[in-house]
Amino acid sequence: MGIDLKKMRQKLADLHNKGGNGSGARFWKPSEGENVVRILPTKDGDPFKHFHFHYNVGEKAGFLCPKKNFGDDCPVCDFVSKLYNDGDDESRQLARKLVAKSRFFSPVVVRGEDAEGVKVWGYSKTVYENLLQLVLNPDYGDITDPHNGTDLVLTYGKAPGAMFPSTNITARRKTSALSGDSDQMSEFLDSEPDFDKLFEVKSKEDVSAILDKFLLGEDGDSSDGVVVTDKSNGSSVDDAFKDLLAS
Repeated sequence: MGIDLKKMRQKLADLHNKGGNGSGARFWKPSEGENVVRILPTKDGDPFKHFHFHYNVGEKAGFLCPKKNFGDDCPVCDFVSKLYNDGDDESRQLARKLVAKSRFFSPVVVRGEDAEGVKVWGYSKTVYENLLQLVLNPDYGDITDPHNGTDLVLTYGKAPGAMFPSTNITARRKTSALSGDSDQMSEFLDSEPDFDKLFEVKSKEDVSAILDKFLLGEDGDSSDGVVVTDKSNGSSVDDAFKDLLAS
């Protein structure tokens, strides 16, 4: 019996899997310079997943907002509203720091790293808007189509004098198949990440405890950096996309 290439690809992918979250997803961020990715189709027809996070509260600094994501009560949102209502500059400054921020995620295959399988790309609202403009452009059609979709070229880095890196997106002029190998294409399409399990869902009580600890000053001065915590073991996965989220 010959080598099972599907198993070999999975073994290689496991070597690069640093996310460790319950969904089995591997997070990815662009390298400096040019990167080429293919966004994969999703079963619900929406490959651009939108989440809201509170940052700078607590030791881990990032968690899903119960209100914005699930319609539940959120003590941090209530506190932010109180700060804005207080009206002084210091209160508004803290409110802006704690208010829930939008972040977006898509399943991708990174060209040149195809053997590593499907990964999750996290990006900012600016990148999200650019992607929507692209998919609504009739010249391109469905960029996620497995047989006649479009690879995207991401040019990533800091412009001279810029504080944060940015991402410029252009589409390849020619359409292409997701993979020339039918078995590999099937593997990609069957490997859609479970976005419901990407991040830990905290209860109102959990969030209240985090906020109380923050207000008591037990966490010290939280960093302004972007940190997202995965579901399974609380480890940081921000190495995968924190630079992009600041763009």
